[in-house]
Amino acid sequence: MPLWPSPISTTDVASSGLRLAWPTVSGEEIWWTEDRPDEGGRTTIVHRAADGTRTELLAAPWNARSRVHEYGGQPYLVTPRGVVFVNLADQRLYLLSGEGEPEPLTSDDGSRYADLHLGDDRLWCVRERHDGKVTRAIVSVPLDGGASEELVTGSDFYAYPTLSPDGLHLAYICWNHPRMPWNGTELRITRLADGNSWTVKGGSSESVLAPAWKDDQHLYLVSDWSGWWNLYQIGIYGTSSQALHPAEEEFAGPLWQLGGRPYLVMADGRLAVLHGQGDLRLGLLDPETGELRDLDVPYAGWDPALSADGTTLAGVAYGGAIPRSVARIDTVTGRVEGLRRDIAELPDVAYLPTPEPVEFSGRFGRRVHAFLYRPLHAEGPAPYVVFVHGGPTGHSGSALDLEKAFFTSRGIGVIDVNYGGSTGYGRAYRDRLRGQWGVVDVEDTVATAEWLVTEGLADPARVAVRGGSAGGWTVMAACCTSNVFAGGVSYYGVSALAPLNAHTHDFESRYTEWLVGPEDPVLYAAREPLALVGGVSCPMLLLQGLDDPVVPPSQSSAFADALSERGVPCTYLSFEGESHGFRRTETRTAALAAELSFYQQIFTMPAT
Repeated sequence: MPLWPSPISTTDVASSGLRLAWPTVSGEEIWWTEDRPDEGGRTTIVHRAADGTRTELLAAPWNARSRVHEYGGQPYLVTPRGVVFVNLADQRLYLLSGEGEPEPLTSDDGSRYADLHLGDDRLWCVRERHDGKVTRAIVSVPLDGGASEELVTGSDFYAYPTLSPDGLHLAYICWNHPRMPWNGTELRITRLADGNSWTVKGGSSESVLAPAWKDDQHLYLVSDWSGWWNLYQIGIYGTSSQALHPAEEEFAGPLWQLGGRPYLVMADGRLAVLHGQGDLRLGLLDPETGELRDLDVPYAGWDPALSADGTTLAGVAYGGAIPRSVARIDTVTGRVEGLRRDIAELPDVAYLPTPEPVEFSGRFGRRVHAFLYRPLHAEGPAPYVVFVHGGPTGHSGSALDLEKAFFTSRGIGVIDVNYGGSTGYGRAYRDRLRGQWGVVDVEDTVATAEWLVTEGLADPARVAVRGGSAGGWTVMAACCTSNVFAGGVSYYGVSALAPLNAHTHDFESRYTEWLVGPEDPVLYAAREPLALVGGVSCPMLLLQGLDDPVVPPSQSSAFADALSERGVPCTYLSFEGESHGFRRTETRTAALAAELSFYQQIFTMPAT
């Protein structure tokens, strides 16, 4: 079977990575962030005026990106005085007002800031310091440039600092090592007059997220107490907890980045919510009756970061044939506007694959979720690539992805697996990976390839696997312990646990205790790809950014060296200036070209 020609080029895919995110709506105006792949992948803030005029607010070298937890989050906040943002180079907060240069609001002491909220003409946010030991606190920063005030300390992590309507109480989420925010968090309140604090809800085995004030005495929140991230109302002293709409659906996603709101209180008291299994749909929930009505929109899913003003909503939405887009919705008239798309020029729709949600049985009868993207030109079993998402506590949705279309339009099918441990299907599905990383994820990935073959979709000799970060771990582990794959592609993947624990960033420094177990050389050797590398018999392609603070480059280079020592064909490509996730056009172009060439060789697909 040949490699078919396609109008979708590597440059098309690389230039589509605008990473539209974090919209903020106010009246007829709207702001959002987007990347500039041709400018080293820097992030700018875009403003769309009431007349539709679009203006880039930050010119180079300004770069709006927070490094709190290394994954950051919403890097800006619109205030009456102007736009406040975090600058990547020094992590200081700056105020951009009018036509002048941004003015610093915080000192140049290496502190990092995220999760910005406005109240009483001050910013309420999370501050992270790296003074030998990493510490975090909730602080308030005056917009007039005065000294910041440290308000809450003592926990390892904080999120969602939210001031009560009367300004007397501060609600927030906190948690400590070794937990991650999807394992267990607490909703706490601090009385600002005297600093007295108490826990409202949560604990070591309940993930509580996204508090929002209903009034001075009650809050809304998301909790997975029932096994699903559902919405609740609760009193400020933990009394009168009430589920608003009990359902086997998720109303939030994992807290990898700070600042996103998966639901909002509208002007009329209703809640704009995201909910569903897998992709999250947009609806309006009446908290008094529990009635939930989905809005009639052309999108299949939304990022869990909404913005609202009055009766207007904004967010980043997507569909199987719709690229990720900044969308604005009038909840009264039903008017939907797509204001900016991640892909400027779409290819002919005939070259775009349609995502098909599939579910099948894996090992021990476990149900496995995935999205199937059939290849063009397929007549009988075709070559396929199993995509494995990172996290591993994450999720792959059905958004139109030009990278997948790049392969399917050339005759290579794609299946994107949400293995056990993924989010979107409840806590029990998420907890399948507890202590089982390198086992359940690998078994589900292998089962995905076997299902393709059993269904007659894939040629058993031409199935490959690819993934990034935690997905790269799964790729390497699957190639070490099975023989179903013709080749594997790892982007900045994890190969050895003890070095990862020693050198990764603070946020995930204890993550492996939940994923695998306490550090134990025998246990680690039974799981980690570097210890199992002798089982690899298929070619591999490894790609790595050399400035990666999350997965150090030695993770990929050590695995590449081990393969070479054993005579296993391996190509290792490293990229200067790239971090955890490639942002530059030239890097993404080169990586994708290398990946296509790799598949063409292992699948024996001559160009037509």
